[in-house]
Amino acid sequence: MSTVEGVEELRQVEAELNQRWPETKIEPDLSRIRLLAEFLGDPQASYPVVHVTGTNGKTSTSRMVDALFTRVGLRTGRYTSPHLQLVTERINVDNAPIPADRYVEVYRDIEPYVALVDGRSEVPMSKFEVLTGMAFAAFADAPVDVAVLEVGLGGQWDATNVADGRIAVITPIGLDHVDYLGPTLEGIATEKAGIIKPGAVALLAEQDPVAEQVLLRRIAEVDASVARQGSEFGVLRRDVAIGGQMLRLQGLGGVYEDVFLPLHGAHQAANAALALASVEAFFGAGPDRQLDVDAVREAFATVSSPGRLERVRSAPTVLVDAAHNPHGAQALAQALDEEFGFRKLVAVVGVMGDKDAEGILAALEPVCAEVVLTANSSPRAMDPDQLASLAIPIFGEDRMVVQPHLDDALEEAVRLAEEDDDGGLVSGGGVIVTGSVVTAGEARALFGKEPS
Repeated sequence: MSTVEGVEELRQVEAELNQRWPETKIEPDLSRIRLLAEFLGDPQASYPVVHVTGTNGKTSTSRMVDALFTRVGLRTGRYTSPHLQLVTERINVDNAPIPADRYVEVYRDIEPYVALVDGRSEVPMSKFEVLTGMAFAAFADAPVDVAVLEVGLGGQWDATNVADGRIAVITPIGLDHVDYLGPTLEGIATEKAGIIKPGAVALLAEQDPVAEQVLLRRIAEVDASVARQGSEFGVLRRDVAIGGQMLRLQGLGGVYEDVFLPLHGAHQAANAALALASVEAFFGAGPDRQLDVDAVREAFATVSSPGRLERVRSAPTVLVDAAHNPHGAQALAQALDEEFGFRKLVAVVGVMGDKDAEGILAALEPVCAEVVLTANSSPRAMDPDQLASLAIPIFGEDRMVVQPHLDDALEEAVRLAEEDDDGGLVSGGGVIVTGSVVTAGEARALFGKEPS
């Protein structure tokens, strides 16, 4: 199948999948994905699993875990969501998205079994459930030595949770998806704690005390082991470096010196410590049982995380970040403040209608001189005028512009970043594009970045 034919077939498959329940709609029932997995021969049981949940940092941490496994010689599968530009980004083998024709092939292979499940259920399989079944099958067929599975939404009732993760990784938990997970941190943490299985090893990022208590209670209930960031592992030191940061990491097996991470922000350093401890735990590392230090350094040096404080243009610098909730926006603002010396920073913000737009804007306001409010192409996108009404009390009318289309918003932001208060030119300006994964992905495409 040629590339052109593959892309056309991919569009066809996506059109079929888009007829199903969207990923933002869930029903607390794993029976459909369990039945599909059974029909497929339970492929998810044919390889060990590292399962990743949390509110922010899941994809970056998953990519770091993948890079570490790859560097020590394991063949990996990685399943993440949502995608930035192309759906094939979600299913990775050997640290790369599967080709479009392979994606189509996997879908057509499992399609008859999906139809069988649909026929036995009052509720047809959702798009995310089908994609999860595809990932399970693709990884078994490769075959992979280990799979890194990122939860789509929540944990306990997420389709990925039919896999039993030997390692359960919990990134920081905050308020997000409150329509589905509930409005309290305790409730959200309870949902996410569901991925911690009997006898597993749970690796916990630093958590709000309320969330941590929920997680520790679950760990005790299922007799799992635990290692906590700030106790058994963590970041001992981080120094801003050209193109990223230099880290000194405390792992489960000892200290790892001079680790260069080509990503920005204290949150990414914390993700690195979490990823390192997760891989150490997978191999049974403990005191004085380190991973090979050179392999760890090489792995982290290769890490990329598209759409996470990613530079897509210079002069002026344009950065893209997928922060889509206040917790993520706060981490983004901190990184922009600490690691970039912009004389003037302009934000382009496009959010989804079900998100805490006010919280996102409030987090960005201290570091941004002006904001351009826009919308991405998703039918779930918040109308820019509605977004503007929320932005007025935060930024004031003099510091905001509304541009309904993202391409126009980017052009306007670049102009503003190069202009001083008197209309003259200023050097050292920058643009940050954020508010949604979709906004980040569409901005990447507009700047000519390929899916990765």
